[in-house]
Amino acid sequence: MADTGTTPSASDRPEDNLTPGEFVDSDAPEVREFAERAVGGEDDEVRRAGLLFGAVRDRIWYDPFRISTDPRDYRASVVAVAPRNWCVPKAVLLTASARAVGIPARLGFADVRNHLNAPRLRALMNGHDVFIHHGYSELYIGGRWLKASPAFNAELCHRFGVEPLDFDGEGHTLMHQFTGDGARYMEYVVDHGPSADLPLDTILTRFRATYGEALLGGDSHAGTDEFSAPTSA
Repeated sequence: MADTGTTPSASDRPEDNLTPGEFVDSDAPEVREFAERAVGGEDDEVRRAGLLFGAVRDRIWYDPFRISTDPRDYRASVVAVAPRNWCVPKAVLLTASARAVGIPARLGFADVRNHLNAPRLRALMNGHDVFIHHGYSELYIGGRWLKASPAFNAELCHRFGVEPLDFDGEGHTLMHQFTGDGARYMEYVVDHGPSADLPLDTILTRFRATYGEALLGGDSHAGTDEFSAPTSA
């Protein structure tokens, strides 16, 4: 995967990635409640990170049709109480939740190619199969920055025939390269490097230039396919 370099605002020093940001508002009550509920009484750092990862992965249904243009919707405190969302806000929440329990964390972004794109999503993406600025988190565990993508909830993974991702603190936890039967699934094309907080203006500008306006909006687009959440989600 090609790397375009580190965002100037990002720091490799763990201590620089513990403070709240505009979007990564790790000091907000909603974020602290989400994080504390996820980790419970666990005091092992690796297991705490894994519990946070699982909570963001599964408590919020992955919905790529709900891409808001309202900056307020990207604050971790708002994402924490939303029933569904897409990869970037989910990464913001994981990053904020990790900081809330003392784990240094920052955001990362990459362009990824989805070889199994749903027809209605491809149509909204103006025929493209590359998701630009896919969001993930980087957690500082055991002296290393480890990438973690909590986007796809477990039920959605099963619908697509892949195992849900788990964070074990041993290596990067990124989107599946292959399906269960060996077919090509997700391909990381370009990594844009880490960021201390969310560069929302840059992301929305690139979305409009690449996909047009059809993919943007505050509500999920109607439709029925693997991405459709249960009515209770």
